[in-house]
Amino acid sequence: MCAALSVIEVGRKDCALPNQKLVFVVDDDPGILRGLKRLLGKYGYESLLFDSAEAFESCDEFEQGICVVLDIQLNGVSGIEVRHRLTDAGIALPVIYITANDNESIRAAAVESGCIAYLTKPFSAKSLIEPIARVAAGLA
Repeated sequence: MCAALSVIEVGRKDCALPNQKLVFVVDDDPGILRGLKRLLGKYGYESLLFDSAEAFESCDEFEQGICVVLDIQLNGVSGIEVRHRLTDAGIALPVIYITANDNESIRAAAVESGCIAYLTKPFSAKSLIEPIARVAAGLA
């Protein structure tokens, strides 16, 4: 069961259903969550939103998603560290990092962690949708 954030009904409990187009989104900014939900929906993807690393990591439905869009700085928690914990737990979910604070050392750590994309906010819809489409098609 996932304790996902619904930006329409905060606190509502949602659980992922089997879906080849489900994208997890983890960001501590409600505006980013709403915007990405809208963008993903426009391209035919469903999204499960999390406003913290803790909420995301408590999800036990990872096999239902095709990838995760993961903010690198989550209220003092590193998205890169979240990625490492998932990997250590045997969860091989493809990761697209997003960040507002780009620098070479963060970018290098993100790439080293095995991400499929690294995007600096603000980013274009195309730069987000293309790697998701590759994963959905089994090409990433």
